[in-house]
Amino acid sequence: MVDENKRAVLGFFEAVSNRRLEDLPRFMAADVVDHNKIIHGEVDEPGAAFEGLRQQLVAFDPLTVRVDELIGEADRVVARVTQSGVHGGVHPRMPAPTGRSFENEAIWIFTLADGKITQIRAVSDRLGLFLQLGWPWPQAD
Repeated sequence: MVDENKRAVLGFFEAVSNRRLEDLPRFMAADVVDHNKIIHGEVDEPGAAFEGLRQQLVAFDPLTVRVDELIGEADRVVARVTQSGVHGGVHPRMPAPTGRSFENEAIWIFTLADGKITQIRAVSDRLGLFLQLGWPWPQAD
């Protein structure tokens, strides 16, 4: 089970990095929940992760996720990755495209069932991302 789950996570990152959104259902359950808040306001309701990833790929072209370390146990897989890309496209909750590139480290935690990702949680170097892209730091309400 652990090896099957690791293969699903690697396939997920490969599909994202190669911009193959049509392949995501092979790796993600239809009701997957993404708890990762890259930009304030993203929904974490079942299935919304597909649209969230589509929007990320519009905003960042290219966007590459290199898996640096992969750890699996039972129904969980943790990936330490290096994400890189260029902010060249429009996203509804991001500043206007800057054309600047970024590279940052992130930790993604996946829960899987029947070989598919059912939940995603992630943390990343957001301060580094904002600084590299020249974005203003979000203000608290």
